[in-house]
Amino acid sequence: MKAVVMAGGFGTRLRPLTEKLPKPMAYVANRPMMEHVIRLLAKEGINDHEVLLYFHPEKISSYFGDGAPWGVKMGYNAADGDYGTAGAVKDAEGRLSGTFLVISADIITDFDLSRAIDFHREQKAAVTIVLTRVPNPLQYGIVLTEEDGRIIRFLEKPTWGEVFSDTINTGIYIIEPEVLALIPPKKNFDFSKNLFPAMLQRGDRLLGYIAEGYWKDVGNLDEYLNVHLDILSGKVQIEFDGKKASQGNVWIGEGTKVDYTAELENVLLGKECVVGSGVVMSNVVVGDGCVIEDGAVIQSSVLWPRVAVGKGARILENIIGSDSKVHRGAFLAERAVVSDHCTIGIEAVVKANVKVWPHKVVEDGAVLSSSLIWGEKWARSLFGAYGIVGLANIEISPEFAAKLGAAYAATFGRKVVLSTSRDSHKVSRMINRAIMTGMLSVGVDVHDYGVTPLPVVRFLARSHRDERGGVHTRKSPFNPSFVDLKFFDDSGLDLPMGLEKNIENLFFREDFVRADIDETGGITFPVGGFDLYVDGFLKSVDAKTIAARKYNIVLDYSHGSSSVIFPRILGQLGVETVALNAILDPGRITRTQEEFDRGLHHLAAIARSLSADFGVMLDTGGEKIFLVDEKGDALPDATALQVMCLLACRQARQGVVGVPVTASRNIEQIAGRFGMDVVRTRTLPRSIMETAAREGVAFAGDGTGGYVFPRFQPAFDGMFAMVKVMELLAAEGRTLSDILREIPPTAILHRKIPCAWENKGSLMRMLTTHAKGMPSQFIDGVKIFEGEDWALIYPSQDEAYFHLVVESGDRRDAEALADQYADLFGTWGKKL
Repeated sequence: MKAVVMAGGFGTRLRPLTEKLPKPMAYVANRPMMEHVIRLLAKEGINDHEVLLYFHPEKISSYFGDGAPWGVKMGYNAADGDYGTAGAVKDAEGRLSGTFLVISADIITDFDLSRAIDFHREQKAAVTIVLTRVPNPLQYGIVLTEEDGRIIRFLEKPTWGEVFSDTINTGIYIIEPEVLALIPPKKNFDFSKNLFPAMLQRGDRLLGYIAEGYWKDVGNLDEYLNVHLDILSGKVQIEFDGKKASQGNVWIGEGTKVDYTAELENVLLGKECVVGSGVVMSNVVVGDGCVIEDGAVIQSSVLWPRVAVGKGARILENIIGSDSKVHRGAFLAERAVVSDHCTIGIEAVVKANVKVWPHKVVEDGAVLSSSLIWGEKWARSLFGAYGIVGLANIEISPEFAAKLGAAYAATFGRKVVLSTSRDSHKVSRMINRAIMTGMLSVGVDVHDYGVTPLPVVRFLARSHRDERGGVHTRKSPFNPSFVDLKFFDDSGLDLPMGLEKNIENLFFREDFVRADIDETGGITFPVGGFDLYVDGFLKSVDAKTIAARKYNIVLDYSHGSSSVIFPRILGQLGVETVALNAILDPGRITRTQEEFDRGLHHLAAIARSLSADFGVMLDTGGEKIFLVDEKGDALPDATALQVMCLLACRQARQGVVGVPVTASRNIEQIAGRFGMDVVRTRTLPRSIMETAAREGVAFAGDGTGGYVFPRFQPAFDGMFAMVKVMELLAAEGRTLSDILREIPPTAILHRKIPCAWENKGSLMRMLTTHAKGMPSQFIDGVKIFEGEDWALIYPSQDEAYFHLVVESGDRRDAEALADQYADLFGTWGKKL
C-alpha cells in the first residue's frame, strides 16, 4: 500500500516557530514532526510514500531526500495552487494506483494502522476514516457512526449542544482509487467539507474505524507544548535517540555532557549538549548542540537546536527556537515563545504568552509585555533620547498608543487636563486618537489641538494653567516608517526622566485603574490657541525694528504645519516672503539626508537668484532652522550656532549661554567678549531645554539647527529663532555674511565608531582610564583636550555605536586626531 503524506501546511497557528518553516518540519522530541509519521509508516510496513508539498517545499524534500535513511521510498508532488486536502491528492492521481492511505504530516500518533487497514479490507469500504475519542471535541469535526462502523453524519466545529459524540476525524484515511473520480481536478476540494458529505449522500461505503492509542493534532502552540509533556510522561510510544540514564527518566544524546550536580527529571537531551553545574530541569526537551549554563532552571519547556541559556536564567513552560540566546538572569514567563535567532538580554523579562518573532533582540534589563513581531528590538525602556520612537502601526500601534496614553494620564490622577496634537499625516491622526482614548479611559480630560506645530503646543502648555502636559504625535522626519511621540510637562519642556520612568512602570505593570462609566474623561477642541501664541510671539520681539528693515526672505516650510500659522506672523511684521513647500503634504514630511541636502541647495539657489536678505529652511515640526546667507551659501550647523550665539550675546551682554559639549571652542570666546558665561550640557534635547529654563540663561542652542530664546519660551522654536535673527541683524544693520566673518575658522569632524551594546560599558571604562592625568571633561562621554584641540567620545543613546567628535584649527590635524581615537577604540575592541 502507498501512503500519501499531506505536508503542505503553513502552520499559521504555530507562528512564530513556523514563520519560515513548513509546519511538518517543526521539531517534536528533537525530530521534525513529519519524521515521526514516516517512522510510524515504515514500522507498519508502508514503505512507498508520496509527499504532497506546498509551503517551502524545498525544506522538506532536502531533509528527507529519497527516504532511504528511513527504509522507505519517497516521491514528491508540489501543487501549483491551493486545491484543498482532497484536491491536492487528486493533483497526484497519476502517481497513485491501488488502495492508498492518506495521513497528515503534522500529527503525533502511535496508532496501529495495520488494524485500520484490515478493517477497511474486511468491510470492503470505499473510504475508511480513522477516528479517535477525545475529551473536548469542539475544535474537531465530529463523526457519528452505526455499530458496524458505517458513518451516518458529520458535524464540523459543533457547539456543545451539537456534541452528540466524542468521536472525531483524525485526518487519516484509507481510500480506494475509484474515489478519486469524485474529486474535480484543479479546484479547491476538501475531504471533510466536500468529498465525504457527497459520498454520504450517494450512499457510498464510507466507514469509520475507532483506533486505540495516542493521537494529537499539533494545531497551536499550546498543543505543541502539551504534546511534548505527553511524550515525556510516556503517554505516546515514539522512539528517542540517545541512551536512557539509570534514573530520572532522562535520555542523553551522543556526545552530551552533564555536570554531576545537575538535577534532571523527565528530560530528553539531544546530541553534543552541555549542561552545567546546579542546573535544574524537569519535563524538558533540549535540542542538539544546546548549552545550559550553571544554575539555570528550566521547567516544562522545549528548546530547539543550538539554544544557549545563560547562568541563572529561568525558563518556565516556554518554547525557544533554534540558535537563540537567553542571557544570564533572564526570565521567560509561562507560555512565552521565542523564535529562531533571537536574543533575550541579561536579566530581561519576557512576560507570559508573549511571542518574539525571528531575529529579534530584547535588550538587557528590558521587560517585554507584548509580542515583538516586526521591529528589530524591544528597548530596555520606552523612552529614548528623542521621546518614544517606533515603527508606525507595528511597534507603535493603536493598541500600544491607547495603553501608553492611559499610563501617561494615570501618573497625574483623574480630572486633570492633558493636551494632544499632531502633524498632518494620517497615521499620526490614528495614533493621536488612540492616545486620547487611553487618556479618557483613566478619567483625564483632553485638549486636542489637532494639526499644530510642536513649539506652539509647548507654548500653550505654559500659558494654560489647567493643562498638566501633553503629547505630540508626528511622522518621523528622518525615517518614513517611524512615528515619534513627544511628551512634555506644564512648562512645555520634555518630561523629567523620573516621570518617564513612572510612565514606563505603569505601562509594563498595567496596574493603572480605569475610570467608572460616568468618570471617563471628555474631549474639547480649544479655540484661540493660535491667537495666544501669536500675541505672545509678537510681544517678545522688536516688531518695529523688523518691519523697518523690510526684509525679503526665501522660506522653505518643508510641508510642515508651521505654514498654518507663521505666514500670519510674518505678515504682521511686514516681511516679504517667497514661500517654498508651504502646502501641507503628509507624503513629503519625511526627508532622507540626500533629499534634505538637495532641498537646502535648491533654497540657496533661489535665495541667490532673488537677491534675498537670507534663506531659511524650517524643519517639518517647526523646531529647527537651517540658514542660507544673502550670497546663497548654506551655513553648516556648527557655524550657524556660533553666528546665532554672537548675535544673541551682542544683544544680551549679560547672563549665560547654554550649548552642548559638542559645540565649538569658539563659543567661550564669543561669550567672553561680552562678559557672559557658558554652560556646557549633555547632547540630549532635554538637557538643552532644561539649561535654557534656568534663571539668567539668555540663549541656548544644540548645534543641529535648534535654538532657544528663553525670554519667549525655554523650548526649541524655529519660527521664533528665525524672527529673532531678523531682529538682531536689523538692530546692527548687518547681514549674515558680515557676522560670519567674525567667527574664527576651525574644523569640526564627526564620525561613528561601531560597538556592540554589551561592550559599551567596558569601552567607556577604558576611555575613562585613558583620560586620567589628561585635561578632560566628563559631561557626556569623555572629552579630552590636547592644547586647544579636543576629542569627544560618547555613546549613542539608541544605537550600537559611539560618536566621535573632534575640533582643531586645521582640517588635517582634525583628521589625524580622529584617526588616533578611532584606532585606539579599534585596539580596545579587539581585547573584549
